[in-house]
This record gives sequence, C-alpha cells and structure tokens, in this order.
Amino acid sequence: MQVNTVNVDRPKQSIGERIYLGSIIKGLAVTMRHFLRNLFGQKDVATIQYPEERREYSERMRGRHILTTRDDGSLRCVACYMCETACPADCITIIAEEDPEATVEWEKRPLSFEIDLLRCVFCGYCVDACPKQAIIMSRKHEMSFITREEAVVGINQLRQQGPIEDEDLGYRPYY
Repeated sequence: MQVNTVNVDRPKQSIGERIYLGSIIKGLAVTMRHFLRNLFGQKDVATIQYPEERREYSERMRGRHILTTRDDGSLRCVACYMCETACPADCITIIAEEDPEATVEWEKRPLSFEIDLLRCVFCGYCVDACPKQAIIMSRKHEMSFITREEAVVGINQLRQQGPIEDEDLGYRPYY
C-alpha cells in the first residue's frame, strides 16, 4: 500500500510575527489601559482599598468560634462530642474529664477543646449540633497565622471574653 504525502507551504513570517510582537503589544496596551483607569479613579473598579475600606458581609456570615460561659464563668460545654461528630472537616478535637463541681455525678467538662481553623470550613454544623448552645460563631473573620500551630486554637482562645451582647454574632440557628 502506497501512502501519498502532500507538502504544505507555510507562508513566510516576519521576525515580529515569529516572536509574537503584535500580541505582546496588544497585551501591554490592555494592561496600560487598566492601569491608567485605576490610577485616575474610575468608580466602577472592583478593587477596594482594604485597610481603609471594609467590605460589607451578610449578617449571617460565619466567623470565628466562641465557647460560651455560664453566669459563674464556667464553660457551658459538657463534652458530649456532638460538635466533633457533626463536623464534616474533622477539625474539632475534644478530651473530656469528670466535672468535680457538677451537681450530677456523670456530668463532664472539656479538659481540652481544640479547633483547627485551617481545616475548618465554617459551615456552622457544630453550632447546630450543640444541645447546650455552648459554641456559637461570631462575624470576626480576619485571622492570620504564621505557623500551623497558631491555627489550632484551644479553650483559652475560644472562651467568651465578655457579655454576648457585645459580640458581633454571626450565624445562629433558630431555636
């Protein structure tokens, strides 16, 4: 079997076409147009000047977690593991211990309650699952960490730091 081959003559390209000079100039023109538009203050620019301007978020936004306390200052959490079980990202770790000040002999409290904020998807399932309303979410979302260990927050960082009314609360399920 014989195969016929066909030679195709390519058109000659100039040096500018070979190094894509026209495309580079068009791209630089688009970049320069956007730069000048942003520089001289068009109002339809999507960029915000972050430290001075803040973006408005929904009232239902889910932010940083808060462990609520009772009137006597003790945590409401009874270490029932409901939030740890409901968490789809497995970012909550609880270690329980017997509560010596409890009125009921089998009541527990968390010895350790840690949330890995790098794994957390801020879904709010932990808030929904908690039967004691011990964990809630604020609207504070500006968190920065230098090391991975700083992103794992414990009881001391999660504990309520004042009255709930003073907190900027985010997502809360309807009871």
